[in-house]
This record gives sequence, structure tokens and C-alpha cells, in this order.
Amino acid sequence: MTETTASRKTFLNISSFQALAMFRRGLFYSYLSIYLRFFLGLSVTETTFFATFPMILNVAFQTFVWGNVSDKYQKRRSLIILGELCAALITVMIWYAHTLPGSPRAAGYVLIIGLSVVEIFWSMSNVGWSALISDLYPQYQRTAVQGKLASIGALGRVIGVWSGGLAYDGMARLYEGWGFDKGLLFFIASGVMVISTIPMFFVPEGGIRGPGAVKDQADEESSETGGHGYSRHFIMFLLALVLINFGRNGVVTIKTQYLVLDEGFDVSSRLLSHIVNMESAAIFIVGLMLIRLSRRFSDALLLVSSSLLAAVSLMGYVVAAAVSTIFVSNFVWGVSDVVLMASSYSYASKLIPPAQRGKQFALFNATLFLSWGVAGTLIAGPIVDLMIRSGASQIVSYKAAFLAGTLLVIAGIILFTFANKSPRGQS
Repeated sequence: MTETTASRKTFLNISSFQALAMFRRGLFYSYLSIYLRFFLGLSVTETTFFATFPMILNVAFQTFVWGNVSDKYQKRRSLIILGELCAALITVMIWYAHTLPGSPRAAGYVLIIGLSVVEIFWSMSNVGWSALISDLYPQYQRTAVQGKLASIGALGRVIGVWSGGLAYDGMARLYEGWGFDKGLLFFIASGVMVISTIPMFFVPEGGIRGPGAVKDQADEESSETGGHGYSRHFIMFLLALVLINFGRNGVVTIKTQYLVLDEGFDVSSRLLSHIVNMESAAIFIVGLMLIRLSRRFSDALLLVSSSLLAAVSLMGYVVAAAVSTIFVSNFVWGVSDVVLMASSYSYASKLIPPAQRGKQFALFNATLFLSWGVAGTLIAGPIVDLMIRSGASQIVSYKAAFLAGTLLVIAGIILFTFANKSPRGQS
């Protein structure tokens, strides 16, 4: 088998895993916040807990357990497969456990606790995936590879979100929340996790010394220049990403709640799936263009530009008076998401010594994973709840959270621009 053929087969397998992973994420998480808020009766802040507590455990185990295991044994594929299989088993158990409490609110907390346990094992998959891509592809290809994977993942997410919309209310024949209440969404998500491990058995194990690992001169130069610890520039970069990701993702758990409000847009689960899929459509289109963008523009410029688009998208939710504006905002959000994801990953990979990819990519992942929950719990959720209690309308309260997110993103852009002025920051 030629090197080109082997490379194509490897990409086919990792892209199959990516498509299936994004399918079950779109299927399950696009509607979970609504289920917790309007079916189980949790407050806005409490609904953010389903992202906060799981992500805290995910980051903790990536940083202090699986990152060290990955670097010590240089095992990437094994972590991914084992993590997905364990998560699949526990997901089914979570559904059954959340049917046992006598009150809906208690069921919500059982669900949140269960998802927190799942993330311990998903964190194995997350850190293994981040390191594996850098193991298999040289620096100059990583932005393009991430873009192509994002496009393929977007197709899986489109189907997942659409399927989740049908299952959530039993194809509009049953009741809102039926898909979670009766377990269908749990069973599908679990089955997809198991199936997604099949293509990974045909991917190289990874590791900097494993079969299929690239010997990249640029990586070696980065390692020699940056040493083996955490460089000052890397830390500044992470702090900027914290602000950017906390701003844009802190509202993710409340966006769907805002859209289904009776006094607001009052969208159905079917229409909601179309709105969410505007983001996926943008990811698919722009992901295919990233190979050209990465050749023409630096990672730093792409990162700043995509962050500015995130701020524009958030402001769209603040000023929107019609659903059409929300559709446009979600498309802009998708463009921002795929470019920021790819450019920030490539930027980080140039600062991380190859021998420490497990531990340092765990920190890089933390800036993203914590933003989905912690920012919502500490910033977006309390803003909405406190404003509602003070007498503001629900619409105004949610818009205030989107505005706060916009300001955080802008602060992150300023910090990154400052950090990138150093010679090491020119990328």
C-alpha cells in the first residue's frame, strides 16, 4: 500500500468517526437544555449545570489523568475507543436512573450527575483525538485537515439535529420532551458511540514514535525553541481563548430556551432544528474553503477575524426582531466556529512541544470545554435569572446575556492581539 493510499484510508476512517460523533452531539445536546428547563422545571442557571459540572470533570481528567497517560504511553487511538465504549454504556444507565426519582427536578439533577460521570470517559476520547491529529499530520496541513473534518462533521450534525427534532416530540404526535423522557434519544446516542469506534480500529495508534506518526521539522524546531514546559506565549494565548470562548459559548445552553419562549419567537422543535442547522451549513461550506484560507492568511489573522464574527453573531441575537435575523446570526456563528476552531488548534500546535501534546492539548481543550458550562453558570444564567427576578421581561433578560458575551469576546480579541505582538506570536 502506498503512503498516499494509506493516508487517504486514515482520513476516511477519522472523518467517519467525526461524522458519527457530531451526529450524536447534534441529536442529543441541541434539545437537552429545553428538556431540563421546560419539562423538568429547572431554572435557567440550573440548566447550565448539564454543561458546567460535566465539563469540569472532563477538563480535570484530561489535564491530570488522561493527558499524562497519553504522553507516557503515547496511546491515542486506544484512549478514543475505550472512552467512547464506556460512555455508551453509561449513557443508557443514565436514562434509567433519571426515571427513578419522584420529582422532575430531582430527575434533572440525576441526569446532570450522570452526564458528569460520562465526561470522565469522554475526556479520554477528547485528549486522544487532539493529540492524534498532530501526530498524523504536519503543521502546514493541520488547519486544512481540521476544516475538512469540520465540514464532514457538519453533515453528521445536520442529520443529528434534524433527527433529534423529530424524536424530541415523537414527530409532533406525542409530547414535548418525549424523546428524552422515554429514552429514545439516549438509546440512539449510545448506539452511535459504539458504531463510531469501528473506523477507529483502522487508524494508526498515533504517538510521536508510533506507526503513521509524521516527523515534522517545524514541530522539532518548536520543541527546541519552546523547551518542554509551558511557554509564556502559550499561557497568554490560552487566557485570550478563555475570554473568547467564554463569551461566545457561555450562551450556548440558553440560546434554544430563548428561541422557544412564548413571548418571543416561539419556535417549534422542527423550526428550531432548521435554525440550528444554519450553523452546520456554514461549517460545511467554510470548512471546505479553509485549505485556501490557511494558505493565504496566518492563523493569527484567521483567529481574530473569526472571533469578530462571533461578536457579530451574538449581537444579532441582541437586535433580532424577526426569525430571519436569527437564521443569519446562526450562519455567521457557524462561519466563526469552524474558522476559530481550526486556526486556534493550528496556532496551539505550533506552541506545544510534541512530547507534551497530551498535557498541553488538555489545557487548550479546557478553554473550550469549560466555556460551554462554567461561563453559562457564572455569567449567562445568573444574568437572566437575576434580571427576571428584578422585574425585567424574559426577552430583555436573555438579550442582556448575549450582550455580556459580546463584550467578553471583544476583551479576548484585545488580549490575543497584544500577546501576538511578540516574536513567538507571529504565526
